[in-house]
Amino acid sequence: MRSRQAHIERVRDAVANGEASRSLLAASWGRCISLYGLDPACVRPRRVLEPDALNMAREASEKLLHVGFPIIERLRLLAGPGVCLLWADADGVPLQSWATEADAGELLRLGLSPGVDWSERREGTNGIGTCLFERRPIVIRHDQHFFAREAHITCLVAPIFDHRGVLRGALNATIYGRADVAGRAELLFAAICDAAQEIETEYFHHAFGSLRILSVGGRRGAALLAVDRDDVIIGASKVARASLGLTEAMIDDGCCVTDLFENGPDDLTGAERGVLRRALTRHRGNVTAAARTLDISLATMKRKIQQHGLHRKA
Repeated sequence: MRSRQAHIERVRDAVANGEASRSLLAASWGRCISLYGLDPACVRPRRVLEPDALNMAREASEKLLHVGFPIIERLRLLAGPGVCLLWADADGVPLQSWATEADAGELLRLGLSPGVDWSERREGTNGIGTCLFERRPIVIRHDQHFFAREAHITCLVAPIFDHRGVLRGALNATIYGRADVAGRAELLFAAICDAAQEIETEYFHHAFGSLRILSVGGRRGAALLAVDRDDVIIGASKVARASLGLTEAMIDDGCCVTDLFENGPDDLTGAERGVLRRALTRHRGNVTAAARTLDISLATMKRKIQQHGLHRKA
């Protein structure tokens, strides 16, 4: 009882003292009190979706879930006992869970099961809800939740964005019970972040499978672009939009990928040089074969090679 009261006072004092401007955690506590009208001393029953509503939510994320399942299966091997994996939608409702079957009763008591509303508005500061609000990976430890009843769990969460950069949910690993938090949290958090990025990458390729996919930047968190045969951008990942200054309006209106990385306008001379070079490359420098492919005379081909300064094999 004393620890519960101490937690309640800690939350209230942090908000009253204006710590929200200096702490992400205190900012969340502040939203819970001033924006959502929650009280850390008055715990409401958890809201659980009816089966039909949960099925509808799953159907809305069916394609994304299908792409992510193999990645989750690999993550389960690392998670081990005492860890519950949850995939929540953008409303903060877990659609699927993965955990030890023997702990089903405890997980149900803790609310770590599909259909439970873990939005920040409903459940206060928590891993899933606060991650969705902040739109970034986050760790909420056992003593950082808004309500003291979550004092036995630590949540490690990363957001999931779709092929158009829209927030679609969150991937969560909750360490519960007597599991060793200190020894596993850092490794698990990194794995959760990596898995979320891998899901986003796989889904991007799935959504734009018929187009060329360009990866800009490093392997981790690379900016992904989907372009058509004319190098017009058809799709861009969240990272691409942020790092390259792309907006949905720019993509809808038409944006050439070359305009993002090259200075100066296109010209016909440059286009012709590209056609000639590609033909020579495909035929390993054989000028006669390249001219035949382009349906021009050998003399014209040689003149254009000299004109554009292209070198060919002897």
